[in-house]
Amino acid sequence: MPKTTLFSPFSLRDVTFDNRIVVSPMGQYSADENGFATSWHTMHLGHLAVSGAGLVFTEATAVEPRGRVSGRCLGIWSDDHVAGLKEVVGFCRRHGGAKLGMQLAHSGRKGSVTVPWEKQQGMEDGEGGWLMASPSAVPYPGRPVPEALDEAGLREVREAFAAAARRADAAGFDVIEIHNAHGYLLHSFLSPHANARTDAYGGSRENRMRFPLEVFEAVRAAWPAGKPLGVRVSSTDWTPDGWQPHDTVAFAHELKARGCDYICASSGGSSPDQKIPVGPGYQVPFADQVRRAADIPTMAVGLITKPQQAEDILKSGQADFVALGRGMLYEPRWAWHAAEHFGEEVYFPPQYERSHPSMRPGDFLKPFRESAAAAQAKAS
Repeated sequence: MPKTTLFSPFSLRDVTFDNRIVVSPMGQYSADENGFATSWHTMHLGHLAVSGAGLVFTEATAVEPRGRVSGRCLGIWSDDHVAGLKEVVGFCRRHGGAKLGMQLAHSGRKGSVTVPWEKQQGMEDGEGGWLMASPSAVPYPGRPVPEALDEAGLREVREAFAAAARRADAAGFDVIEIHNAHGYLLHSFLSPHANARTDAYGGSRENRMRFPLEVFEAVRAAWPAGKPLGVRVSSTDWTPDGWQPHDTVAFAHELKARGCDYICASSGGSSPDQKIPVGPGYQVPFADQVRRAADIPTMAVGLITKPQQAEDILKSGQADFVALGRGMLYEPRWAWHAAEHFGEEVYFPPQYERSHPSMRPGDFLKPFRESAAAAQAKAS
């Protein structure tokens, strides 16, 4: 039996995760020019699938070409994308132990940029970029002006998300997460910084939530009933006049009523005027607030770097999962070391078992295991 919450299983719908460690979606900007997965994705997701994490996500994957952040972002807007993604999923399943998730995304007014290592400059339509879609023709500061979605455009985006969900199922993914954060399209409908509409999709909070909820409903209907569907949100814009944590709680209530299985509580991304008090676990209170107020499972994310920190978050009931992004890239064996720290068991590919401390001369973990076993026997 697991000694920690971190290494205890957790189920959503028909899917059970071996532990509460999640690898966050992280942009790789390494697809080909048509959004197809490359050998980089096989390597990247494959090595994370053997990391010991319970769930590994793809990067944000565009549901239509204009929904890419850059021209090298992964896509799922065509049936032709399925075969390559299915091959990556199969590779991860053959060698790894993690469940696999896809984050469906649309960049909105923050798309049409160069890759990060080229300083991520905005590109104009026709000059390497494309005309972006947004709730309103309000540009992200310093970027090109986007096109406001009309009724036909809204319908196209809804249908694109639903079609992408069907393709993700065909590719073999276990979980879908809808990207509704960081200033991208769906978050832009929620945020007063980007939504200046005067129709049924703008103005009041209820109206601004309408389109993201419609997209969620379309994806839920297209995604198998036994597979979990979650949403990543920006819990706050970190500005006085932007989206606020209490707005997120209201949004979470509406998502749960429509069949949402979890909320990943991130923050920011709508305005360069945001003031973020970055520090260890700085977004954890948002996951805690949503979990308690909306009674829905949550993922905590943001500078969660230490095993005991992660365990404390989970054990105290602030979240049900912890999600690591850049920290997992820097230390892709984080889960192995956390398991060693707590004396827990975690997935190890057999090819790597000889690297485990228990198989080294002297077995320095043996005294800890024997002590724990003696204590357990005494307690029983």
